[in-house]
Amino acid sequence: MEERIGSVIRYFEKNSIAAVKLDFGDLAVGETIHIKGNGTDFTQKVDAMEFDHKPVEKAMRGQFTGIKLSQPANPFDLVYKVKD
Repeated sequence: MEERIGSVIRYFEKNSIAAVKLDFGDLAVGETIHIKGNGTDFTQKVDAMEFDHKPVEKAMRGQFTGIKLSQPANPFDLVYKVKD
């Protein structure tokens, strides 16, 4: 089961970091996300996040957060939290 929590705003290829706006839910390190868009479709565990260039363990709804990704993403890709 999946819950949409936000979308990719920008992807920084050099560092493999996606800037994500959490419109609909919270996200914590250790949770699993599914990124889906035009040409993008992968699932991964969140190993690292940052807010304002500082590491964080959790990001709340309404915040922007940087997430280290295992594969490239595109602006407007949707971000889902995978629930057990």
